[in-house]
Amino acid sequence: MHISFLNPQGNFDPADSYLTEHPDFGGQLVYVKEVALAMTAAGHRVDIVTRRIVDREWPEFEAGIDRYPGTGDGLRIVRLSCGGPRFLAKEQLWDHLPEFVGNLVAFYSGAMPDFTTAHYADGGFCAALFECDTGVPFTFTGHSLGAQKLDRLGMSKVNAKELEARFRFSRRIAAERLAMERAVRIVTSTEQERREQYAHPLYSGAVDVEDSLRFSVIPPGVNTGIFTVDEGEAERPGAAAVRPSIVVSNRLDAKKNTIGVVKAFAASGELRERADLLLCFRGIRDPFGELDRLGGDDRSVLAPILETIVRYGLRERVRFLDVPSQQALAATYRAVANGGGVFALTAFHEPFGLAPIEAAACGLACVVTRNGGPSEIFADGSGVLVDPDDPRDIARGLLEALDNRQVLAVRARERVLKTYTWQRTAERYLSLIENALPCERAPACGVPPLDASRLIRDYASA
Repeated sequence: MHISFLNPQGNFDPADSYLTEHPDFGGQLVYVKEVALAMTAAGHRVDIVTRRIVDREWPEFEAGIDRYPGTGDGLRIVRLSCGGPRFLAKEQLWDHLPEFVGNLVAFYSGAMPDFTTAHYADGGFCAALFECDTGVPFTFTGHSLGAQKLDRLGMSKVNAKELEARFRFSRRIAAERLAMERAVRIVTSTEQERREQYAHPLYSGAVDVEDSLRFSVIPPGVNTGIFTVDEGEAERPGAAAVRPSIVVSNRLDAKKNTIGVVKAFAASGELRERADLLLCFRGIRDPFGELDRLGGDDRSVLAPILETIVRYGLRERVRFLDVPSQQALAATYRAVANGGGVFALTAFHEPFGLAPIEAAACGLACVVTRNGGPSEIFADGSGVLVDPDDPRDIARGLLEALDNRQVLAVRARERVLKTYTWQRTAERYLSLIENALPCERAPACGVPPLDASRLIRDYASA
């Protein structure tokens, strides 16, 4: 088959530049790349279609066609013009997505793909428009949904205009509703994601979470060639330590709640006696010296972490490590595992949780948020669940993991290798696509205006 992945804000390139480092380049890039590679390895032709950027600050995204090493003609990165040549944040793309779809139709003129998979809200909107023009069916993988972000930010009558101006919720949620309505299947990472996220009142009428024919649960996976207990990249300087370490690897995002681990560590004398804290951020080597050069959002997340470290006198007990690649991250995880440490992810809500299964594949016991996908991943007791809003419970979970790390590490790794690999993810997608291709969909009668402002206004006022 010929399958196209639509990800307008993806910014993929062969060297994985900025992969997961930028707020616009989250875990969904890893997801799309790895599923595409696994489909290509299974003999299918795959395109990852994203936006072309001609900007000296982003030279990696200029070529119209790119390829990952070793994939031959099987996998292409296709970049299409959309909204001018410069880099645009994802919230600025909405006005330009019809141009993206027009260029997509022109690119495939005369040789349409058999199927598209749409990722994130903007990809879903583009897939729906593309289907209206060409009849090519699609699946929709939201990764995260706008309604939950709206709730986390506490939208109300008071701040509605400010939040709308920054995050364009009226367009994002309208796009998600359209994608849900038109997709032949909605793909979620967990059953909980289906039941909780898609049941939100702002999606009422667009999808029925009780309709199992509309959903497929397909968990993401781990690249077992990189994330493994087998020695790969040499042990990283700064990863190993005399004492066990609690390792955290996140981008600087408030919802990841790295500050929660730091507060738990600061408040627990027993935890400080038994372990150090290792915080891994890509591109940051000296956070105290580099704080002022960071952008406002990154600085607002890092500053409270540094203030807590200073207030509790923890500068000798909390180390920072720049993690420039997945290979470096895997080597870090192995070094921490060999030193008797554990992994922590205490996000306020995590739709799935790639990081803990990557850590588990490298032999680490995992302490994870109870909110979201990790509660399903470790439902068999192979990981420790904690309340991310309670530093005392985080400390309790970390101590429990340190006490039982060998048993937990073995069980978690076995679970990952059985259930969470990219080959299994691709197989499930391919089965879904093969079953969906014979299905005929009624043609769209036109795309409604991309505006859910009335829905949001009524919801915020309720």
